[in-house]
Amino acid sequence: MSKATDLEALAMKFLPPTAETPVESATKTMVNGDIIFTISDGPIVIEELMSVCVSADDATASTLQYSFIPTVGSEKTLSGASATLASATAGTTAALTPTALTTAPTIVTAANGGAQLNAAQNNKIIVGPGSIKLVIGVGPTTGTWKHYMRYGRMSPNSKVA
Repeated sequence: MSKATDLEALAMKFLPPTAETPVESATKTMVNGDIIFTISDGPIVIEELMSVCVSADDATASTLQYSFIPTVGSEKTLSGASATLASATAGTTAALTPTALTTAPTIVTAANGGAQLNAAQNNKIIVGPGSIKLVIGVGPTTGTWKHYMRYGRMSPNSKVA
């Protein structure tokens, strides 16, 4: 283990289980089946999940859907499919809107500041160990995207990478 990993593990031991923790993915094109986050060692509460366009997409009518693959059990969608991401420009955002596990992510264009309204903030999604996966319809994005999640640990041992 590196010193940074040791320090992170030590810090996680002392954070209360309800402490909200942010995590981010690498920046890359979105391809169907991409794993963006892996949950281990206990369940988490997803407070917010948002994808941000870093470099523009072309006219491919890609759609985005979030899904969860549990370590034990069957895959379950966390959202419906979004509206098209065709021609999304840097700064466009897509956010999980947890009113139902079938609700499409909310897309806000860069022209509108990409600012999301968290209207469903009282609804939370709880998942156990497993992976959060992207379901990309039509074809991969040509632009790059980065994914951010804020979550609460339900166990002092819960981790997200």
